[in-house]
Amino acid sequence: MRTVRYAVAVGVVLVVTAAGVADAAPGDTTTTFSVTAGTLSIAVPASAALGSVLPGNTVTAQLGNVIVTDARALLTAAWTASVVSTSFKTGGGTAPETIATSAVSYWSGAAVSTTGTATFTPGQATAGAAQTLASSRTAFTATAGVGNNTADWNPTLVVAVPAGAVGGTYTGTVTHSVA
Repeated sequence: MRTVRYAVAVGVVLVVTAAGVADAAPGDTTTTFSVTAGTLSIAVPASAALGSVLPGNTVTAQLGNVIVTDARALLTAAWTASVVSTSFKTGGGTAPETIATSAVSYWSGAAVSTTGTATFTPGQATAGAAQTLASSRTAFTATAGVGNNTADWNPTLVVAVPAGAVGGTYTGTVTHSVA
């Protein structure tokens, strides 16, 4: 008799379970989340040593990687990185101790790497396109972007040292910005 009760109890459980599934309505959960937007930023080397050169010659060297990070998560993302330089001076900064910005040229070269969706364009893709830094120049651009992106390039600085320059360590500032 004990076996019969057990069998009947199992049968009742199965019937209740099947009836419960048939009567249950679907349950919807409205689910949301946020995509956080960041900022547009630029990272540059803290310093660069271009080497040594005799007066009347040109020194050419890469500055180190410049990296633009666009973390704004925009539907239409675009930015322009610009570059400008001060003159280079040694000693007291007299005329023979100064190399003017018109003697300082820059070329961005191609991107070392990029991420995200955008069209990345160097301001000066080749050495032949180098521009003096007597005024602000376009270093790199991104257009037709969607969401986040980055571009990394290693620009080259070319300094034509005047024949009348005096010996010394010349210091100037190359400034990159992005908007």
